[in-house]
Amino acid sequence: MVAVASAAEEQPARVSGIDKIERRRVALAESALKTLGELGYARTSLREIANNSEFTHGVVHYYFRDKIDLISYCVRYYKTKCARRYDEVVETASSADELAAGFLGRMTQTLVEETPMHKLWYDLRAQSMFEEQLRADVEAIDKLLEEMIWRILTRYAELTGATPAVDAPTAYALVDGLFEQAVVGYAANPEKVPDLLADRIKQVLPKLIAA
Repeated sequence: MVAVASAAEEQPARVSGIDKIERRRVALAESALKTLGELGYARTSLREIANNSEFTHGVVHYYFRDKIDLISYCVRYYKTKCARRYDEVVETASSADELAAGFLGRMTQTLVEETPMHKLWYDLRAQSMFEEQLRADVEAIDKLLEEMIWRILTRYAELTGATPAVDAPTAYALVDGLFEQAVVGYAANPEKVPDLLADRIKQVLPKLIAA
């Protein structure tokens, strides 16, 4: 009985320790994202991240074994939040037009307000073709974003009384391709690109469903 009680008492401490480590990793990720967004994958080192944050190089290296580990965690953390960004729109929209308007509004907003983070993601995805260590995380993030687009498309189809005309990977490739193009073009033409993105997605959505 005494041994069982000790084990039970130890478990919360272990869980608490895990939570503490994860909270610190999240804090480091949030601090690192700004530097990563400005410098990109190739030009960022753990020391550079530490120099631009409240944490020392030793602390950063304690929680992340190397640059790839940190950057993968940062992008996974950010993109996981992105993947839930449209859930409220999907759940509350009562018409296809309302869903499309909510989706486009939030998409253009994140393009304008979080361009560096999206640039970092596309940079990381390109690097995964050469860095094997990145591939599993990139594939997992891609799958998460694909599921996000699929939730939007299937709800859009449902609200119009139709069914999707393409599968989930195709829908994701089309929408993500337009968004990546907008991210690339935004730096050169910030006035026009958000509206251009919205117009293109608005044209594409009806073509992705079949009566």
